[in-house]
Amino acid sequence: FLKYLIRTNRPIFLSFYVLIIVAQWKIFVKAGQVGWKALIPIYNVVVLYKIIGLSPWLLLLYRLSAIPVIGWIIILALSIVSMVKLGKAFNQSTAFIFGLLLLGPIFQMILGFGKAEYVGNQTSNTQN
Repeated sequence: FLKYLIRTNRPIFLSFYVLIIVAQWKIFVKAGQVGWKALIPIYNVVVLYKIIGLSPWLLLLYRLSAIPVIGWIIILALSIVSMVKLGKAFNQSTAFIFGLLLLGPIFQMILGFGKAEYVGNQTSNTQN
């Protein structure tokens, strides 16, 4: 069924993939990286994790997707954390971050082409 769905809707899937690449290109440029890094499939996630302050070693958790339920939960949690941190790295509101979670490609385009500025990782360093 999934093969049929992908085969019949290939232009839609391809257009979403191109949309994500364009959005990531603009986001990378805003964050001080070169845009072409968005074109390389695994390296773009490494660069994105560096931009938002996550360890690129977390990509190894994607290998756990082979475990039926636990792996899927880990991948979902990692995706949520990365979108939340992306929104915070560009100083966006909670509503915008919620939009990133639900309509990722569209809100990434808004983030890339909009007026949002990269503020970096906002880790709280409270010293006593």
